[in-house]
Amino acid sequence: MRVELLTSPGCPNAEQARSVIEHCLGALGIQAPIIDRVGHYPSPTVLVNGVDVMRPDSAPPSGDACRLDLPTHERVRDALRAASARPTG
Repeated sequence: MRVELLTSPGCPNAEQARSVIEHCLGALGIQAPIIDRVGHYPSPTVLVNGVDVMRPDSAPPSGDACRLDLPTHERVRDALRAASARPTG
């Protein structure tokens, strides 16, 4: 499972998003590293296996912007559950 936290430099919500991811991983007993990417992204964005947890049907995120739809425990948890239920290989 690939878990990514995309942020723009100086994002004031980056640590809160990281905390949400860590809490959800721990609550589900999933051991996966969080890959931090800092650059020109809508920030913060959480991707699970390349899919934005807040907008799973949208195109890949791009551009600098503060997100108004911050990652929630429910959305992150649901994305992690779905990814862990899919067979690999």
